[in-house]
Amino acid sequence: MSKYLLEIGTEEIPYRFMEDALNQMKNNMEKILDENRISYENVYTYGTPRRLVVLVEGINRLQEDLAEMVKGPSKRIAYNDSMEPSKALLGFARGQGVDIENIIIKEFNGEEYVYANKEVKGIETTKILTKHIPDYIKNIHFPKPMRWGGKNIKFARPIRWLISLLDNEIVEFELEGLVPSNKTRGHRFLGSDNITIENVEEYFTKLKENFVIVDGEKRKELIKTGCEKLAKEKGGNLLKDDELLNQLTYIVEYPTPLIGRIKEEYLQLPKEAIITPMKEHQRYFPVVDDNNKLMPYFIAVRNGNKEHLDTVTKGNEKVLDARLEDAKFFYNEDLKGNLESYVDNLKTIVYQEKLGTLYDKTKRVNELSIEIAKGLELGDETEENIDRASNLAKADLVTKMVNEFTELQGIMGREYAMKSGENEIVSLAIYEHYLPRFAEDELPTTTAGAVISIADKLDTICGCFAIGIQPTGSQDPYGLRRQALGIINIILNKNLDLSLNEYIETSLRIYIENELYFDFDKIKTQIVEFFNGRMKNMFIDKGIRYDVVDAVQSTGNDNITDLVIRLEELNKWVEKEELNEILAAFNRVIKIAEKAESDEIIRDLLQEEEEIQLYKVYREIKDEVHDFIQVKEYDKALDKVVYLRKPIDEFFDNVMVMVDDEELKRNRLALIKNISNIMLQICDLSKISNKG
Repeated sequence: MSKYLLEIGTEEIPYRFMEDALNQMKNNMEKILDENRISYENVYTYGTPRRLVVLVEGINRLQEDLAEMVKGPSKRIAYNDSMEPSKALLGFARGQGVDIENIIIKEFNGEEYVYANKEVKGIETTKILTKHIPDYIKNIHFPKPMRWGGKNIKFARPIRWLISLLDNEIVEFELEGLVPSNKTRGHRFLGSDNITIENVEEYFTKLKENFVIVDGEKRKELIKTGCEKLAKEKGGNLLKDDELLNQLTYIVEYPTPLIGRIKEEYLQLPKEAIITPMKEHQRYFPVVDDNNKLMPYFIAVRNGNKEHLDTVTKGNEKVLDARLEDAKFFYNEDLKGNLESYVDNLKTIVYQEKLGTLYDKTKRVNELSIEIAKGLELGDETEENIDRASNLAKADLVTKMVNEFTELQGIMGREYAMKSGENEIVSLAIYEHYLPRFAEDELPTTTAGAVISIADKLDTICGCFAIGIQPTGSQDPYGLRRQALGIINIILNKNLDLSLNEYIETSLRIYIENELYFDFDKIKTQIVEFFNGRMKNMFIDKGIRYDVVDAVQSTGNDNITDLVIRLEELNKWVEKEELNEILAAFNRVIKIAEKAESDEIIRDLLQEEEEIQLYKVYREIKDEVHDFIQVKEYDKALDKVVYLRKPIDEFFDNVMVMVDDEELKRNRLALIKNISNIMLQICDLSKISNKG
């Protein structure tokens, strides 16, 4: 079987574009081959900073033949009474390119029709590739594409060359003046600019000879093992970072790790103040000992071979020295004042034009944090820590260190708080109030950090909704979806017993007190729906049935911790074999209960045996259901409610609810209303699908 290779040679593509582009290329190539009946064994994609590559192994050089039946006119139209072909049949056969002998008759929807037994011969694979590859390249989408040289095509970076080979044959096509050849380019500085690829089989070998390792997984492994080896040689361990490893994989074509030294004077800085410039600005790996203490080494990855590696290492050391010298200066300057001294400077930084300064946000978060702390009854000491930490939480944003290295926000706040004599809880809460910063990030460990984080994120969400910049479609410039999920996960992680709606109201009220005016009820409803949507998606992703989520959320319960318990219990409970019968009974209750104007039951007005029995069972289980709900044993509460199913069925089968006697009708509706109410304390069973 043959191999097909397409290489798109470019200027350096940003690493963050690569993985998605390679996935698109694999999926789209498989789609082209499948839709055009070209058999193949595997499709692989590879990428370096200067090339995107797709390799198809085991590709058939000929499209598969296609046998198909094409439906024509009905038999009564296709033939006359003597079974001779009509003009309609002759025209159909001619149009399909078949002889009359290849026409067969088959029944369709109770009537006979003629069909052309048509066979389409497969054409050469090269012709199909020639037709489809230009659009295949155009359809690779990037976050920020560009045009160049007056061309209409948009791509991540200008395309400089193309290879298109089926074994040793150039598959020709034209892409806005660009045509493929069998010529490629090696490493920009170490390899040749004119490498001839005679056959797909030699592609990877020839490029390696020219200092390009095309396979990203091989580059990643070389980086990983090479860096780990250098760290071990110094008696340390590589501080692993998968994101940094992925970045380096798509930044270099020929990786060579090197190890440099950090001057001892810089090791006196906080650990994060050293690591952040190394990783975020220079893409260096730190080295730590077995106790995770930073060692005086860093590991960089060169895009090249080992020649003059000592010179390259010294150059990297000088660059890092300059960065750490800046960090040392900023750190020492910042320590000339305590953390509290920076709070007033927050008045000079606009948080959001309509929402005020960072100082304004700090005061709002402080007030909301205290309200949450009081609602949770956390105690005086914790409340004092929350008060102090929330007032200092944003202060480090105006320090020189965070101004230069923004990734250190919160981290330096914690460090400066400790240097300023704040207690450990306050210091840690300043850092933790930013958590979680992204999906799968750590969550606050302290109660103070959790409360301030909730308040900070809720203030952002409520403020953005109030001024009309809530998420729309895929747009979420303020990361409100992420922050909502952060609040939900903190509440669940800390098992906090709080009403989310209550603190949405509190946050909005604080904004109004600070003279931001908006439609309170409308904005509150939008925010509640926003949170419900986030929770619904999260719970469904965790395996909860969508209708179970609807049933529980429909009760209006906004205690997230309690919601999860209900969801998990109901998700198991709905597996009951008799579920359909249960739902049928209670759906009738909920539907009719909507007509009730009162829930006051007058015992003396209960006349029929069935309504007396229903009332009796209701009275028997009412308190037990309430007790089970109080201790959050919702499955047992539901089981008790099910005792009502039989008397409900008998009631509806034998008692007329909507009678002419208004007093009697009102009383029967009140009975149904009470039964509905006791059910809705747990969930709304009318939302459950009996098909699951």
